[in-house]
Amino acid sequence: MRPIRAGFIGFGEINTPREIIERKVSAAQKTLEAQGLVLVTTAPVSDDPAGEDVAQALRDLAGQEFDLLILCLAGWIPSHAVIAIADRFRHTPMILLGLTGWEETGRFVTTADQAGTTALRKPMQDLGYTFTYIPTFRGEELPVERIMAYASAARAANMLRGARIGTMGSRDMRLYGTQHDGVSLRARIGPEVEPFEMLEMTQAIEALDEAQVEALAAQVRERWEFTKEPQPGTIENTVRLYLAVHQKVQERGFEAISLIDVDGVKKLLGFAPAGVFMLLHEEDGIPTVPENDIPGAVTQLIVRYLTGQIGAYMEFYEFQRDGMLMGVPDYVPSEVVEGPVRVMPTAFGEFGEGLLNVSSVRTGPVTLARLTHTGDRYMMHIVTGEANTPRAWEEAGWTPPAPQLPSLEIVLDSPVEEFIAQVLSQHYIISYGDNTQALRDLCGMLGVEVL
Repeated sequence: MRPIRAGFIGFGEINTPREIIERKVSAAQKTLEAQGLVLVTTAPVSDDPAGEDVAQALRDLAGQEFDLLILCLAGWIPSHAVIAIADRFRHTPMILLGLTGWEETGRFVTTADQAGTTALRKPMQDLGYTFTYIPTFRGEELPVERIMAYASAARAANMLRGARIGTMGSRDMRLYGTQHDGVSLRARIGPEVEPFEMLEMTQAIEALDEAQVEALAAQVRERWEFTKEPQPGTIENTVRLYLAVHQKVQERGFEAISLIDVDGVKKLLGFAPAGVFMLLHEEDGIPTVPENDIPGAVTQLIVRYLTGQIGAYMEFYEFQRDGMLMGVPDYVPSEVVEGPVRVMPTAFGEFGEGLLNVSSVRTGPVTLARLTHTGDRYMMHIVTGEANTPRAWEEAGWTPPAPQLPSLEIVLDSPVEEFIAQVLSQHYIISYGDNTQALRDLCGMLGVEVL
């Protein structure tokens, strides 16, 4: 994750002592830099009659690249001086930030910061800017958590623009909810979805260096804890397909990937691709989701760019009165595993032996999210809850002894009936912690409705 870059401009009226404005602006800058923000700055701007401060600020910011613009009001200032700068960056997300006064010899001293911000909020809205309004409450510290949530969303929106998602094949199992519209997705959210064919991967497999296959297969045997000895060739099948897909990831710069699973790898190659997804996470560091689930992959990119987390997918097995049992019939990325990565060589139904991840999954507070669309209308469903270790259960159909799949029992923070009424798909993306605010901020920037 690259640092968040923010343009930062302090403001204060020309009649307010300059040293006060400079002191307040400098303190805010240092606080934000301590949070990891990389600031592109200029001298504090006043409403000088000649407009020299505005002109200098525009020169200082010209040609600079940043994810968002912070308009930091350290006191009252006529709105025109702020709008003169903000309008040059009207397509950049902004924070309208108001500072606060200070205690001095038994009294509170203010420079009327919120007079300036309240004079600006509605005009900025009417001008069509993408922004959030964050005042600092009287005598309190700068609200860095709120600022950083919006700043993270701005970085994510920037990174989504032109991000590449690879998909081997399309519409696995002829599912409906995993499909996407490439034009509206590119226009509204930003990523480019690039398909490639499984034939290309089988051709790449034929050209692999077997020494490379054997070397990675040996590493896999050491890295993962196997519940039993796999059949000859099981690990090598996984490694070969991984290496072929890896070449494609490197060639095209994919930042997320999905593979045709049931109607592709299992049906035509004769094994489950769980181990391939695991290696793509561990070796390439990219989020993965099966079954050509493009909305799921986009949600993973959103979570990745907002939080730095991998954004594991899970699907629903049972609803409970207070939540749900969620699990996966194939794999979880090692980032969300509690303890060692445990792998069971096994088969499901008519498919041949593959590598099934049976690891325990981390518990704790989680956020569930999924992006969807109806035509060019995009929506995101967001809920939070507490993920707990599941009680003993199994999915019918696995070769005995049936494994307990990687799973969680999630107790929602809101009524489960409300979630059920809005549920969008069998796949949701999990991140740890409460990431609601950053997700909401990003949705606001992108024009995505929050469900």
